[in-house]
Amino acid sequence: MGQRVLVVDDDRTVSDVVCRYLEHAGYEVDHVGDGLAALDAVRERRPHLVVLDLMLPGLDGLQVCRRLRQGSDGVPIIMLTARGDEADRVLGLQLGADDYLGKPFSPRELVLRVGSVLRRAREPAPPEAELFVDAGLEVATGPRVARLHGRELSLTLREFDLLAHLMRHPARAFRRTELLERVWGWTFGDESTVTVHVRRLREKIEDDPAEPRRIVTVWGVGYRYQPADA
Repeated sequence: MGQRVLVVDDDRTVSDVVCRYLEHAGYEVDHVGDGLAALDAVRERRPHLVVLDLMLPGLDGLQVCRRLRQGSDGVPIIMLTARGDEADRVLGLQLGADDYLGKPFSPRELVLRVGSVLRRAREPAPPEAELFVDAGLEVATGPRVARLHGRELSLTLREFDLLAHLMRHPARAFRRTELLERVWGWTFGDESTVTVHVRRLREKIEDDPAEPRRIVTVWGVGYRYQPADA
């Protein structure tokens, strides 16, 4: 059985094209046209990934994303938006979306993004699972669990991978484009994706996110993980 993708979009023309391209790429595709139906479909059909339009009748895409993440549902989400305001896309990432595309978009690019997100989601742990420990923060790559002072953190797929990558290379500065390639597997994309995920991580692991001591900004470059004992 192939991987299942749920397409949530009330525009029948767009959804027909998206479903056709995904099916041609080998995915099993389900489609619903509103937010409440999307929540039901995720619960009942357990898709491997959700392609979620921002503008939906009933519950909009942001509300659907928020409810999925509040329910600790780790299903990867790619958000589609026709709005011109970048703040909506950034908010989607803040709520836990793994990626987004602005309408109009290339269906081929969407298929590539779906493949990239799913590859990251199913990547096996390294032959020797890693454990990173620093000042009460523990990240175990085998079970993909992160704890802060013994309390398990609720991290999205990308947040976990980003944190593990930075801790794997302590005190090394990475450009945003490098992080997009190494963590997201993209050789293209909006660098604000990295900025938003760093902001979300700081909210979860820093004592004071406004004055971060773990994930620090390297001005003119990007970010680095600063160990407490460095």
